[in-house]
Amino acid sequence: MACFVVPTSAAVLVSGAKKKIPAELHPERLELMLWGGTAMLVVDHLMTGELVPYPPFLTAMKDPADMAVMFQEIATTGVLMTILVFAIWFGMIAFERFSCRRGGCSFPSEAKW
Repeated sequence: MACFVVPTSAAVLVSGAKKKIPAELHPERLELMLWGGTAMLVVDHLMTGELVPYPPFLTAMKDPADMAVMFQEIATTGVLMTILVFAIWFGMIAFERFSCRRGGCSFPSEAKW
């Protein structure tokens, strides 16, 4: 229903703090992963009718009984997806650092996106 709210919030925060995150952590990768995931989730929610282009925008907000389910989905699914994106980003950085320490570094030092 509204699980995309958490990754969207994380994407906004990362975009705002990108200059404060050290470059060797590649914050641009995390930013792209979060915004890409947000875009896919918005499209999914539009296709299933959970998100509409008119107020209240989220169909779960029409009925107060559905709002509890919506908040539960945000707290479980949204948080879990965002944690998974951060874990994948961390794994990418760890793999890159481990590979470079062993002498087989074939990754460019700066991504040319």
